[in-house]
Amino acid sequence: MLQNINMGRRKQNQKIIYEQVLITDVGAEGKAIAKVDDVVVFVPHAIPGDVVDIQLTRKRKRFREGRVVKYHTYSTERVEAFCEHFGVCGGCKWQNLPYEKQLFYKQKQVADQLKRIGKVDLPELDPIRGSVNTTFYRNKLEFTFSNKRWLSELEVASNEEIVDNNALGFHVPGLFDKVVNVNKCWLQPEPSNQIRNAIKEYAEINNLEFFDIKQQNGFLRNVIIRNSSNGELMVIVSFYSEDKTKREDLLNMLAHKFPQITSLMYVINQKGNDTILDQEIHVFKGKDHIFEEMEGLRFKIGPKSFYQTNSQQAYELYKVAREFAALSTNDIVYDLYTGTGTIANFVARNAKKVIGVEYVPEAIEDAGLNSALNEITNTAFFAGDMKKVLTDEFIAEHGKPNVIITDPPRAGMDNKVIETILNASPERIVYVSCNPATQARDVDLLSSMYKVTRVQPVDMFPHTHHVENIVLLEKNQN
Repeated sequence: MLQNINMGRRKQNQKIIYEQVLITDVGAEGKAIAKVDDVVVFVPHAIPGDVVDIQLTRKRKRFREGRVVKYHTYSTERVEAFCEHFGVCGGCKWQNLPYEKQLFYKQKQVADQLKRIGKVDLPELDPIRGSVNTTFYRNKLEFTFSNKRWLSELEVASNEEIVDNNALGFHVPGLFDKVVNVNKCWLQPEPSNQIRNAIKEYAEINNLEFFDIKQQNGFLRNVIIRNSSNGELMVIVSFYSEDKTKREDLLNMLAHKFPQITSLMYVINQKGNDTILDQEIHVFKGKDHIFEEMEGLRFKIGPKSFYQTNSQQAYELYKVAREFAALSTNDIVYDLYTGTGTIANFVARNAKKVIGVEYVPEAIEDAGLNSALNEITNTAFFAGDMKKVLTDEFIAEHGKPNVIITDPPRAGMDNKVIETILNASPERIVYVSCNPATQARDVDLLSSMYKVTRVQPVDMFPHTHHVENIVLLEKNQN
């Protein structure tokens, strides 16, 4: 019986091995959990019900980390991973877990972190809203060129000369300079794979230099592919160095082979990192944007714009946020971290006025354009560091909010922002988060004045441990 398994230890190659350990749970970061001598051990790629030998890789006072070196028994819940790159590229780590179990553990993660970190009494959580599409659901992917691709264990063990060192794919987790060459990615619908593979094939035939991440040299650096639910397609090719002839030949090949590309762009990025938010992006062919649509609203998305990467689930997310906000036509709404103003414009018809604040100036410009595009006249958008823009003086000038909707980055909200929110004392706060841990921390800081009355998890990223969560906080009635 699994519950009577002996959990012994032995030394092998000077490293500790835990033998025949039962995996019992899943942790907040998606790693499986086992217990050895009442100490938690985190293990990637295993699932509850597996019985394994674990080689210890990290030892801390309160926990351990390890890797599976042998499976004795596979969990009855385990399913076959569908992607050939599973376990290497770092994406879709829960492919071996049935989707209904993924949803179970995501909901559990939200509840556990709100209770443990937020230290608040919770209402019964609304059932997590799963994604209709569990593959090919993303509208944006970024692929990296490398002249030193990740080699499989079989390739290394063969001792044969590796003649194809180029890769166009994803970084190996924890190894910044190693890239897995991706043949087929299950995250984004076609022609995403066709475009990526065509670029790699053309580059190799024409001897174009793939980027050397360590040495910081080469020609081809990154490719970003974005699509929208109405069929528009944006491709951005990032070059490290400029060679006008080679660049134009590659882009012309893409334009000819994929006429469905509506926005073909490029950037020359010689920085030490891959981000292009601070770079000048050039249009080679077509428009400098694509459009997404939702409930009759059109949203302009530029090369630097943030938009939820699962369009279908974004609609579910925004419907919940609007429901929780319970707006009336007399309400002033503040939409913090508004991005391109998607939520602000989505709820504007239900409110008197919506004020959006965002750090990225280009996003704020798009937010205003999105309002104009949809003939929405009761919005105003402001760019800048949130803790510097959202002040008591700002609120005095633009009106005290009845409702605040906040959708911060993974790090959550700055303490000064929370202090200003408390001073503004809106009736309701709708907190949208991609990180339940920092959301729980911020909820705890707001709990002196607010009570959590609704919690709605939404799965935006099937086959990963990531989960979006929406919390409704309502002002305490004294």
